[in-house]
Amino acid sequence: MNGDSDAKAVEVLRSGGLVILPTETVYGLAADAGNAQAVAAIFEAKGRPRFNPLIAHVSDAVQAETIAVFDDRARRLAEAFWPGPLTLVAPVRDREAVCDLARAGLDSVAVRAPGHARARAVIAAFGRPVVAPSANRSGRPSPTTFADAVEETGFAAAAALDGGDCAVGVESTVVSVLDGRLALLRPGAVTREEIETVAGPLDAGGEGHRSPGRLALHYAPDAPVRIEADQARPGEILLGFGPGVGDPAFSLSLTGDLREAAANLFRRLRQADRMKPSGIAVSPIPQAGLGEAINDRLRRAAGFVG
Repeated sequence: MNGDSDAKAVEVLRSGGLVILPTETVYGLAADAGNAQAVAAIFEAKGRPRFNPLIAHVSDAVQAETIAVFDDRARRLAEAFWPGPLTLVAPVRDREAVCDLARAGLDSVAVRAPGHARARAVIAAFGRPVVAPSANRSGRPSPTTFADAVEETGFAAAAALDGGDCAVGVESTVVSVLDGRLALLRPGAVTREEIETVAGPLDAGGEGHRSPGRLALHYAPDAPVRIEADQARPGEILLGFGPGVGDPAFSLSLTGDLREAAANLFRRLRQADRMKPSGIAVSPIPQAGLGEAINDRLRRAAGFVG
């Protein structure tokens, strides 16, 4: 499948079809958020459990507030980090614009304005929010290249947009702003520290069922993943982090840069998995800053949450 035009993508969305949509985080499989039949087709194509809510993608904060009720903290966060890799979970305002299935029956809605200009242009031309979960089969590593997205769910898409490799490489940070509480539901490229600088302290805990990407086994290649590994065992491929660690061809970052590691994470998992190793080992990753999101994805790829 070759890359299609924005106009073709808008036409497909209006007809109730699915579109592979580039964002700065990962490639998404997009549909009209208010069309329950189209949303159901996403769940079917991905094999995604229906209790797992979807994120409604909007062109800007103005469109966001037509579907969600924002308080002052939500507005400050949107102003600081949109367009970009931050999702806000807020009370739903328009239940028809984001259908019940997309929200998993919840009274809240997850919403973000993506940082990829082409994604925003398509959404703006479409004129309504679109849901766009990662364009992979459920549980698999998210696709961060056009080729990987087409390989995973191209069979289900009537249009596919090639937006280049994803710059961020891990899914958005998800923050709930509900009932006066501010809680981090999923770590991502916008860090805990950055959120608290703008909106104040995060509450402990949170209602994780309101966020996607919280399954215990998620983002997993076929080969078993072993994390915090000092070296590879026989038959394993080591994804190194830092200078002189492992094969440079499989390094997350030769310089120990966390943003580079995040951008490479799913690409390297897929690259290693194609070699059909007995396992994939991953070097220790610092927990601070963006490392929190990388380690979250790795723990879930390994099949446990610590």
